Amino acid sequence: MDSADIDNLNALLDNESQLREKIREQVQELDKKARTMVGLLNRIHSIPFASVPNLITSVKPVLESTQAVHAALADLVPPNQFWRWKEMWTNSLRTSVFVATFLEYLSTGTLLSLSATSAQLGIKDEWKDRFTLSIEDYLHGLITLVNELSRLAVNAVTLGNFQEPLKISAFVKDIFAGFTMLNLKNDQLRRRFDSLKYDMKKIEEVVYDVSLRRLAPPLK
Repeated sequence: MDSADIDNLNALLDNESQLREKIREQVQELDKKARTMVGLLNRIHSIPFASVPNLITSVKPVLESTQAVHAALADLVPPNQFWRWKEMWTNSLRTSVFVATFLEYLSTGTLLSLSATSAQLGIKDEWKDRFTLSIEDYLHGLITLVNELSRLAVNAVTLGNFQEPLKISAFVKDIFAGFTMLNLKNDQLRRRFDSLKYDMKKIEEVVYDVSLRRLAPPLK
């Protein structure tokens, strides 16, 4: 290699290093917001049902603030390089998916779709070659949601909310049925899907105990 080639390669390496550092700064900001949201939502396991709306209100502004970070990442990533850089923010994005879907369940009892989740996170279609919500990241977020709901089913009974485990059971069974119809080729995703069976068993045990003791009427 001549000196011109060396200089060109060094320039490319420097540019990539600078870009990586800029992306890392935004991801660190996203990580902070994710930790804040998870910390706030963890209170769901120790507060009365009447306080849930206030909890939702406290988390939503943090979730909405992630939109600005997502936009910054979309501006940083060069065209057609989404898959090259996505692993840097994958964990934080999955956490945001979990938070968005959890808030939707707590608010309406329904499942937030992939497109609706993307909209809540401020992710635009025109960013798809730079920053987008992949199907796998969405599904990972849903699995985390089920993990957390199995925990909530137990703690809701402790707090005297005997109806909640029945609602959670119906909701989780619907998600599980959907997963069984998917052709999961990703090994990590498939292993995490297997964990849903244990979550369902845990929830069913709580529902059985509540029903046996007639602590809550059956769902209509």
